[in-house]
Amino acid sequence: MLKYKTMQTILVTGSAGFIGWATCDLLLKKDFIVIGIDNINDYYDPKIKELRLNFLKKYENFIFYKGDIEDLDTLRKIFKSHRIEGVINLAARAGVRASVENPWGYLDTNVKGTINLLEYVKDFNVKVFVLASTSSVYGDTDKIPFKVSDFTDKPLAPYPASKKSAELFCYSYHYLYGINTIIPRYFTVYGPLGRPDMSIFRFIKKIDSGEPITVYGDGRQKRDFTFVEDIAEATVSCLNLEGFKILNLGNDNPVELIYVINLIEKFLGKEAKIQWQPRHPADIFATWADITEAKQYIGWIPKVSIEEGISKTVQWYKEYRDFLKDIKI
Repeated sequence: MLKYKTMQTILVTGSAGFIGWATCDLLLKKDFIVIGIDNINDYYDPKIKELRLNFLKKYENFIFYKGDIEDLDTLRKIFKSHRIEGVINLAARAGVRASVENPWGYLDTNVKGTINLLEYVKDFNVKVFVLASTSSVYGDTDKIPFKVSDFTDKPLAPYPASKKSAELFCYSYHYLYGINTIIPRYFTVYGPLGRPDMSIFRFIKKIDSGEPITVYGDGRQKRDFTFVEDIAEATVSCLNLEGFKILNLGNDNPVELIYVINLIEKFLGKEAKIQWQPRHPADIFATWADITEAKQYIGWIPKVSIEEGISKTVQWYKEYRDFLKDIKI
């Protein structure tokens, strides 16, 4: 197996994103040289991306390029300028509902962008390629927990369809060129510095300000909420692997959405005003990760419970309340 000490320079795409920032931060603390690339788009408020980036720029071993993985010339410059030994592709258009409105952006970033990276991974003999994927590829199924071996050919929206396509291209490049390719499928990641378009961030901000929150369905839908530090640890560990492997990265403990709302109420000391809406047809009713492969291949078990994670996230929000009051959600 590849060892951390044999790899020094890692390219992390989407480095100003939520998981990208956390992954970069962990790599930098482990003394890797990290090359970050991000286009700082306005899918959600760029102010929080700039905040994450400012934290990373404090490290001397962090080099940042503002650019897009859809741009071959930008990528060529990066691969020529640095001896990159591993790539973690976290750049993506995310969001199930948003992908229904604008599928083209998901094709360009999630599929074309992945192919661009794979081409340079091949050409520059990079040791390992890690592609971030999603639990959404499993679609709407009564078979839980979700296993890596489960059927994933009926995605409910363009976002998971684009991620499934990227997974298939990864396998093709592994088969043709022997690229070590690891695909972690993330399950509902949350935590400090999280995405303002995701439910936990939105709930905290709106409950704190006394605004009503919107809940689709009856609030009994379950999610395998996974703390971002646990995800970053597992993602970095994927650099140790060889061959082609898919791993589920989830907390292995799905909880009802209404329970999470109750936790937020508890830690904020405020009561939520809920506006109930019908379930969105692209939403999965429940997610639950079977993490057998993650345990087997990287020895990973999530450490942070939903109670601890929500407590940490609310505490971070309180500390940054003045900064976050102008963040658009």
